[in-house]
Amino acid sequence: MANLVRAALVQATWTGDTESMIAKHEEYARQAAAQGAKVIGFQEVFNAPYFCQVQEAEHYRWAEPVPDGPTVRRMRELARETGMVIVVPVFEVEQSGFYYNTAAVIDADGSYLGKYRKHHIPQVKGFWEKYYFKPGNVGWPVFDTAVGRVGVYICYDRHFPEGWRALGLAGAQLVYNPSATSRGLSAYLWQLEQPAAAVANEYFIAAINRVGTEEYGDNDFYGTSYFVDPRGQFVGDVASDKEEELIVRDLDFGLIDEVRQQWAFYRDRRPDAYEGLVKP
Repeated sequence: MANLVRAALVQATWTGDTESMIAKHEEYARQAAAQGAKVIGFQEVFNAPYFCQVQEAEHYRWAEPVPDGPTVRRMRELARETGMVIVVPVFEVEQSGFYYNTAAVIDADGSYLGKYRKHHIPQVKGFWEKYYFKPGNVGWPVFDTAVGRVGVYICYDRHFPEGWRALGLAGAQLVYNPSATSRGLSAYLWQLEQPAAAVANEYFIAAINRVGTEEYGDNDFYGTSYFVDPRGQFVGDVASDKEEELIVRDLDFGLIDEVRQQWAFYRDRRPDAYEGLVKP
């Protein structure tokens, strides 16, 4: 039996300031709600530029507390207004010297459910994230929301299968993967890795990427955001590689049980044989 969840994501260009960036996403959220969406997610550090193209202390100014900072408070109000679950990726400051690449998860009634902190932190040209972020330390939580069990995995995390699996074992039905990835060496992986993870773990994934270039570097963020189902098939079209876009799709959560019964990957796991995988 179909268990349809209408879900949304936003890929956006940087506006030049936080206030207009948040306002843009609020408008997209209202548009999604008007189309019947019940859950929406935004791109990595959605309310700021992708400042990790440079290593400059001035960019710590983008950080704010979670959940008590202004952006998450504003998104809680938006969730109450629209009746949607919202995944909110921001630059988090916990205390002086403790900074994380974080996503807050807000339920449809505006309640704060918790946060995910990015585990895997890159440090390569154009992606100098270790300068800013500590590795995540809150595990791989899956949140019971008004639409079902929702998890988050952030950008560079997607290259590591362990977190995808942890989310599946915790019962995730939909995982949002907010990102900021540019054309170049690994661009061809974008439409390969998340569909493969959706198949291996038998859940839906919302893959979100920024679009356009920004003032702090020459990274060309190529959009092409999408939803992918547990069979590894795109749900509707992939978004533009040049223009910002709101994507709204119907996800049949009934497909999760169907695929898990047919392919039975969870049944055939061998955790007793995997101990060596985590040895240094």
